[in-house]
Amino acid sequence: MTKDHGPSIKDDETYEALREDGASRQKAARIANAQASDAQSPSKKGGKASSYEDWTKDDLYSRAQELDVEGRSDMTKDELIEALRNT
Repeated sequence: MTKDHGPSIKDDETYEALREDGASRQKAARIANAQASDAQSPSKKGGKASSYEDWTKDDLYSRAQELDVEGRSDMTKDELIEALRNT
């Protein structure tokens, strides 16, 4: 029988399963409460970034600059894309 963890835990069964798997109390509570809410989907991945092919060359260059890609100033758009994917 599932234990009642009080009003702060919305899905006691999920909470207990996560705790048994070694999750911290805080993590188990966050996940259990998110799963109990129809507005949240904790098992789904976050948003998706657009493909590098959709970026402008200036945007690709800026990202390459952030990642300190060597030789970026002489690269074409396709070369920047390849370099970013391999970084």
